[in-house]
Amino acid sequence: MEHKELITKLQRKLGCSREETEAMLDGFCRIVVDSCVQMDTVMIQGLGAFEARKKMERISVNPATGKRMLIPPKLALVFKPNSAIKNRLKERGEHE
Repeated sequence: MEHKELITKLQRKLGCSREETEAMLDGFCRIVVDSCVQMDTVMIQGLGAFEARKKMERISVNPATGKRMLIPPKLALVFKPNSAIKNRLKERGEHE
């Protein structure tokens, strides 16, 4: 689903104008980003949790040249779905 389609579906569900819906979604995204930058977890009931995780530095090897490189540490945004979503996806995977 693309951004425009998400805005349209949210607009229909909420009964708001397109501008209000875009402002709400933009505000939500800013809150998630700001919280994760501060290393806080954002938990949304019925959906899951967004959190920033530290990835340690590591050594990688270029397969073409065999040269070893040091990859610096970084922060990565991780989404962890709740158990209800995991179970629904698991059931759907078993039916296909």
